[in-house]
Amino acid sequence: MTDHPPPTDPSDTPSVSAEKRISEILGSEQAGLGSNVLAFASLEGVSVRDGHAHVSLATSRDNVSRVEPIRPHVEAEIARIPGLTGATISLTAHRATTPPPANAPSAPAGGGHRPFNLGGQSRNAASRHAPETLLPGVKAVVAVASGKGGVGKSTTAVNLAAGLAKQGVRTGLLDADIYGPSLPRMLGKNARPEVVDGRIIPIEAWGLKSMSIGYLVDEHQAMIWRGPMVMGALTQFLGEVDWGELDVLVIDMPPGTGDAQLTLAQKLGAKMAKGGAVIVSTPQDIALLDARRGVSMFERMETPILGVVENMSYFCCPNCNHRTELFGHGGAQEEAKRLGVPFLGEIPLLADIRASGDDGTPIILSAPDSEAARAYTALASTIAAALATSDEKASS
Repeated sequence: MTDHPPPTDPSDTPSVSAEKRISEILGSEQAGLGSNVLAFASLEGVSVRDGHAHVSLATSRDNVSRVEPIRPHVEAEIARIPGLTGATISLTAHRATTPPPANAPSAPAGGGHRPFNLGGQSRNAASRHAPETLLPGVKAVVAVASGKGGVGKSTTAVNLAAGLAKQGVRTGLLDADIYGPSLPRMLGKNARPEVVDGRIIPIEAWGLKSMSIGYLVDEHQAMIWRGPMVMGALTQFLGEVDWGELDVLVIDMPPGTGDAQLTLAQKLGAKMAKGGAVIVSTPQDIALLDARRGVSMFERMETPILGVVENMSYFCCPNCNHRTELFGHGGAQEEAKRLGVPFLGEIPLLADIRASGDDGTPIILSAPDSEAARAYTALASTIAAALATSDEKASS
């Protein structure tokens, strides 16, 4: 007769046990403080990555001041759980449902949500997040955008940034897609950024500085956040990341024309005026309709349109070199002409582009003599020339 092991209790797994212990700590009285965290906040979620626990709590604005004195003690207690090396508690301060009294002092503008607890600088969040204080060492911002997902925008942004860095342009790359971050995988980095004096140190890869929420959360964790939390995270990436001195920050924008795009365009208007927007589309009409909306949005925000890229322009068979235009061809070029904006070139649909992204090395670096790399290099050269011209105008 074969012995069968007893069924495993799901609560015995390390991650579940850690979450259970964290909940117990949050609800326990803190020695000498006379209170517990859950008296003023509710637990939204827990995730553990590389031994570091991330705890999200929802509270009211009034109760934030009550949780703050307890937070360091609770983080230290959680970090002592076997298997953990550290802990971060993030607070989501929701607006009150009733209006404040008429004589209540007004809250400082610009503070907003701060999903990531970076230490003692939280008191100065409002002033640090004012548009004029964002990205002080960055000369220009280039937004790589599309009206819809699935057109290869992130691949274009990564290879453009790598191409600019290869040409000696001091370049940063920000993954602004909070819900679908792809930068860590495409750059081959699975590191957690350091926080020094309340500022995030960007991850360096392939000669450029990079930041993505994918560096801060487990890649399997779904970001179930409402708009204010997303905007708060983006604002922290702009105001609380130590980007240093850069000629350009390339932003891989989320698809569409929603809150994130408007917030970035509004907060970075002056920086984008020195750079601009690159619109990525595939050749078929349905994608061009959305690209049109992207161009229209940036024009309304008075952001220069650097041009339109036609991605997946054609497929070239690796065996016989026969060219097949799977999605049509030339649609983006015709649309750019109709809109009166530059056409920045065609990027072929090649398996090597996909493979290089999955492997973590941009194809512009892994296969510099390939057809795809030549197309991305030409794109980077065009953008570098546009930035140089803008810099010369600003200096004159």
